[in-house]
Amino acid sequence: MRIVLIGPPGAGKGTQARLLAEHLSIPAISTGDLFRTHVAQGTLLGHEARKYMDAGALVPDEVTTTMTAERLAGSDAASGFLLDGFPRTVRQAELLRETLAAQGAGLDRALAFDVPDDDVVRRLAARRVCGECGLVQHTHHVGSGKPSPCGDCGGALQRRDDDQEETVRKRLTVHTELTMPLLDWYTTQGLLTRVNATGQVEQVTQRALAAVMRGSAD
Repeated sequence: MRIVLIGPPGAGKGTQARLLAEHLSIPAISTGDLFRTHVAQGTLLGHEARKYMDAGALVPDEVTTTMTAERLAGSDAASGFLLDGFPRTVRQAELLRETLAAQGAGLDRALAFDVPDDDVVRRLAARRVCGECGLVQHTHHVGSGKPSPCGDCGGALQRRDDDQEETVRKRLTVHTELTMPLLDWYTTQGLLTRVNATGQVEQVTQRALAAVMRGSAD
């Protein structure tokens, strides 16, 4: 099963990708994680990506596609994957289709996670990431007083620079302008299903699973 997840930052795609991957026994691949890995390792692609990430803009198609194609070539993705963060434009979707076609494969489903902008801003304002293990947590879960340790490894929780409200608003504008046409494109391909991403995590997971298994969601 080859699935892409589409939605604004803060829609819960990363969380749902991990949970759906467990249900479907396929890897969850985050282009955001790929970007951060390349940046941390100081690769040429990482240096290029960082300029755009710091500005809250989309990383160019060529850079994103190269990173993603390398990861999809991994043996663990041979029988399927959940792709979070790519494609974000119609051009990227076309490049992904070409990449998969070269492997003799095709996409099975595009899930679009719907969530209001104000909810996105609130979610990201509360989001913290462990500097040690990378686990994502929220201040309304771990407390909103002085910084709390990671609930998994005890490391320090940090706020990502791109979770600041001004940057989030800009990212949402970019998403609307460049990513929304992607929904129409996948609709014409007969691959798109919209998923209500508000409510409890478990509820969203069940809607997403219904979308994957039946091609529709509540």
